[in-house]
Amino acid sequence: MRRVFTNTPLLLLSCFGASWVLADSLAAPVNVSIRDLKGSSAVLTWDTPDGETVIGFAITQQKKDVRMLRFIQEVNTTTQSCALWDLEADTDYIVHVQSISISGLSPLSEPLRFKTPKEAETQASKSKDEVTMEEVGPNAQLRAGELIIIVVVLIMWAGVIALFCRQYDIIKDNEPNNNKDKAKNSSECSTPEHPSGGLLRSKV
Repeated sequence: MRRVFTNTPLLLLSCFGASWVLADSLAAPVNVSIRDLKGSSAVLTWDTPDGETVIGFAITQQKKDVRMLRFIQEVNTTTQSCALWDLEADTDYIVHVQSISISGLSPLSEPLRFKTPKEAETQASKSKDEVTMEEVGPNAQLRAGELIIIVVVLIMWAGVIALFCRQYDIIKDNEPNNNKDKAKNSSECSTPEHPSGGLLRSKV
């Protein structure tokens, strides 16, 4: 279950945080860092010391030199990352992380300061990615066209070879029949005295 309080005055936040008892035995999160930083969002990650049993986390997000902040709290989870959203471009932020256990809250982690990139830098990064995709697109289409041509040529060659083999089989099958017809015609035209053929004449 996650609770988010945005633009909460620091004084009220302190009062709200007092409802949790600080657990002396629970160590603060370590290795707090930011990844996937963009103009309006980022991902906050951290590590929990070994042996610590946590059931959630609490994050305070504050703009530099501004006493208004956001408080994010989530329980019934062992995740060690959280997405930060609705950030302002070219803005400095300070975040703290606390672990939550059954006995209460851990101390605050060391403050992490980061700055979101300018909107122009974000747009330039997007444009670069779009250009890369546009460059890859024609090459992929060209390769696909070449493959289609090769497949069509192979199919045509296969058809020609199949037709040739069929014609060859037909010619080969007709050869014995032609030889039989020739032998039959030769036997009909020949006689015992004139094997080469002709009429039989009687002697006077």
